[in-house]
Amino acid sequence: MARAGRRIAALAIDWALAYAASALFFSRDGFVNGIATTAIFVALQIVFIPTIGGSIGHRLVGLYVVPLTGGWVGPWRPIVRSILLGLVIPALVWDSDQRGFHDKVAGTVLVRG
Repeated sequence: MARAGRRIAALAIDWALAYAASALFFSRDGFVNGIATTAIFVALQIVFIPTIGGSIGHRLVGLYVVPLTGGWVGPWRPIVRSILLGLVIPALVWDSDQRGFHDKVAGTVLVRG
């Protein structure tokens, strides 16, 4: 299972990418639209988890998102996981295995590759 340091680094990379895209396309008068940033972040998660096995941040720090049952993560798990992650609160609730609530609900686990 992935430890907190790599998770936080991956999250920071993904938020930075979403913020940069939001600043490029949705900023007005020097202010970046927070809703657009969150939507871009969630969209990036939904697109890249099933296609490359994790978000861009995950892959850069050597992590993968996999289902607990093994095999391909499929299309619905990234959607559920990413929407909950975008809400932030579920991601802050961890169990003893260091799995976030968003991973528990989606039936996924973040592992080192």
